[in-house]
Amino acid sequence: MRDVKALVLFSGGQDSTACLAWALDGYAEVETVGFDYGQRHRVELECRQTVREELQRRFPQWAGRLGPDHLLDLSLLGQICATALTPGQPAGRAEPAAGHSAAPAPADGAQQTYPAIEQPAGGLPNTFVPARNLLFLTFAAALAYRRGARVLVGGMCETDYSGYPDCRDNTMKAMQVALSLGLDQPLTIETPLMFLTKAETWALTERLGGPALNELIVEHTHTCYLGERGRRHPWGHGCGQCPACELRQRGYEAWQQASGVTHPAA
Repeated sequence: MRDVKALVLFSGGQDSTACLAWALDGYAEVETVGFDYGQRHRVELECRQTVREELQRRFPQWAGRLGPDHLLDLSLLGQICATALTPGQPAGRAEPAAGHSAAPAPADGAQQTYPAIEQPAGGLPNTFVPARNLLFLTFAAALAYRRGARVLVGGMCETDYSGYPDCRDNTMKAMQVALSLGLDQPLTIETPLMFLTKAETWALTERLGGPALNELIVEHTHTCYLGERGRRHPWGHGCGQCPACELRQRGYEAWQQASGVTHPAA
């Protein structure tokens, strides 16, 4: 048990919940921070609080270590990044640059539309939100400085992932150096899932909290890029077709096959 405070970047998804459990198991005090950036799957913001409450209820050994939650408004990121997960600049918010036009805002009560999720050959998928993790870490570091936390914990991974460059280990190492220099004090960025497959992530959470933790992850965390919560699969809620759902499903099935048993969450 490390007698320092950790701040977990916590979206309400499987990976950040695994990281939160990992931090609660290893640090004396843990706080969480989430980000509202106009994401398509913003239902995850509702899941965050449910997951925190369930962790406290089901794991009393962790409840006393779980401190306050913080939700930061990063809507500007969603405005400047037109992706399959963020709408881009709505009209009327700012004057477009010469030669460019702003994206039209949906009518009152209308649902925001997004392009279909695509993976171009040899390129990044259009779910990539440029600099998202860089901004998350920067704002989390500013909050950590004020809250007295010396460790940031994030669910970045370069094993089973979509190729996002801001999830890679080299990026995290560079950010750790830059933030430590910019704050003039050591700041550690921990990424416990960096070199784990999704199957290994399921195995990690079972080691940390047993079947109860994986049952919590299946029922209450959110991964689906489309924000689908209606349909419940053995691995959790989601559309079952977007890249995030497919990755989670494959990891769950591989974990079950490797363990040789059917777990209660199924």
